[in-house]
Amino acid sequence: MKKYIIAVVLLPAFVTACKPGLSPERLYGRWNYTRVEKPASPSDSVTRFDIAEQKPAIVFNKDNTLQIYWGGKVLSHGKFTIASMDIKYKEDLGDRKTRDFPFSVTELTDKKIIFETLGEDGSKVTAVKE
Repeated sequence: MKKYIIAVVLLPAFVTACKPGLSPERLYGRWNYTRVEKPASPSDSVTRFDIAEQKPAIVFNKDNTLQIYWGGKVLSHGKFTIASMDIKYKEDLGDRKTRDFPFSVTELTDKKIIFETLGEDGSKVTAVKE
């Protein structure tokens, strides 16, 4: 009985430990937004119509740069690093100015990513890989 209890307790730990973590290689490519939510202010969430019209996306490149597109134009660009399940984004604001902008990844598969920014103006983005 004791062995059974230990097995039941340890099995979820082994399954979780075998789950692939976040790495730049898993992010490389273009991810098209399918949903943008503002948890603190649901009325400010982006509608499906706006997403279809503006075609927002985030692109992770092999040189660890990324671009965020909105309406066919680059909305933001900079460099990224990975720390645990977080994407540490250093946005290039021009004139040698930068801003640190962290994303927390809550789900990542080969075809889907869900990440969010924290704080009052935080948003939760769901995107699918192109």
